[in-house]
Amino acid sequence: MFEFVTARELYDLILGDLHAQKDHLEYVEMEGWVRTNRNNGSIGFIELNDGTYFRNVQIVYTKEETQNFDEYASLNTGDAINIMGSLKITEGGKQPFEIVASSLKLLAKCAEDYPLQKKRHSFEFLREIAHLRPKANTFAAVFRVRSALAMAIHEFFQNQGFVYVHGPIITSNDAEGAGETFTVTTRTDGDYEKDFFAKKASLTVSAQLHAEAYAQAFRDVYTFGPTFRAEKSNTVRHAAEFWMIEPEMAFADLEDDMLLIEDMVKYCIDYVLENCEEEMNFLNTMIDKELIARLQKVSGSEFAKMTYTEAIEKLKEAVANKHPFENSDIFWGMDLNSEHEKYLCEQVVNGPLFIIDYPKELKSFYMKLNPDNKTVAACDLLVPHIGELVGGSQREENYDKLVARMNELHMNQKGLEWYLDLRRFGGVKSAGFGLGFERMVMYLTGMQNIRDVIPFPRTVKNCLF
Repeated sequence: MFEFVTARELYDLILGDLHAQKDHLEYVEMEGWVRTNRNNGSIGFIELNDGTYFRNVQIVYTKEETQNFDEYASLNTGDAINIMGSLKITEGGKQPFEIVASSLKLLAKCAEDYPLQKKRHSFEFLREIAHLRPKANTFAAVFRVRSALAMAIHEFFQNQGFVYVHGPIITSNDAEGAGETFTVTTRTDGDYEKDFFAKKASLTVSAQLHAEAYAQAFRDVYTFGPTFRAEKSNTVRHAAEFWMIEPEMAFADLEDDMLLIEDMVKYCIDYVLENCEEEMNFLNTMIDKELIARLQKVSGSEFAKMTYTEAIEKLKEAVANKHPFENSDIFWGMDLNSEHEKYLCEQVVNGPLFIIDYPKELKSFYMKLNPDNKTVAACDLLVPHIGELVGGSQREENYDKLVARMNELHMNQKGLEWYLDLRRFGGVKSAGFGLGFERMVMYLTGMQNIRDVIPFPRTVKNCLF
């Protein structure tokens, strides 16, 4: 009697209790895709992957025991097959088990020009075949990590009683005030008063303002959804479509915000290391040999804090000591570059670091002004290897101060009346942050280009699929 099993079930069962499986799991049936097929004329080995587990299952076929040996030998990479055979435990070998084939059925033939052959392909080439690249080992690992990370995010916030809020994808404000939005319209003449919404609308760049509204009712909320920016930046860190996690807490200040950020980052690291062991070991071997050690160090660290003013002084000292920054023009009020952020967390504190109290000119209108009237209660989390990972702040809860700040920035308040109302109708202090989901995936996998952690990336002049 053949029992249908998946690769994950086999690995979980056999690695969990190697000897117990010999007695009650003898004959198995599997379906999957051929990764490799090799033979020496008398014995052959198929590496089969069914998509449920990162590792392949080895199928063994012999000329002595297999009547249709040539049919097995003719299978090519990419062919989909059904296989039946006896399960054999292989203690001490590279494979903990193998399946000795007794029958095979070809389910779908793969064309001869299949581009994913057994050789190394450049990431640039694989982006051109994004519909096939999840079959490649690197991307099989990356996108399984991405899936696990999404689960970790939801588990973390749900376990702490946060309410999951779906922010709107179509909105009439751009949140950050950057103006780099995708317009949503049914017209070609730009007459938005006659458009579907009777006003100009765009794809959201952030759900934060809407999350603030729900935090004033539910106390602790989070959003996790797609965001869009029409920024024409063709860099390894920019995409036109990406996902954001944006929690918001009422009755909270900047210190509460940083505690939540630290707990979340550590939880996500630990969750992925525990639930994606095979994938992380592969990425640690093939992509970044310091990946797991670096993540474990961050997970076990106490996150340091430093004011922006202190950070500028540290950078000035580094310049005086001839540190080779590309940008050595350090002054109070500048926007820190990635090289400065990496220096601060890698060379100064040797670990994760919160930079707090940024100049108000560098940050958004909604951030709470500090008593010095020069800085705002904002934080950026910097981590070794990539620099900024998370940005957050305490929000300005005072109506008059928020209006004054908007006037100072010459902001058009039309359309944001509802946001100001939150300060008029029992609004209390709140704090929150934004985590770019793809940025976190890159950090956890060691991948260097955002295009390689999004299934079908959307970038400037690129929408292939």
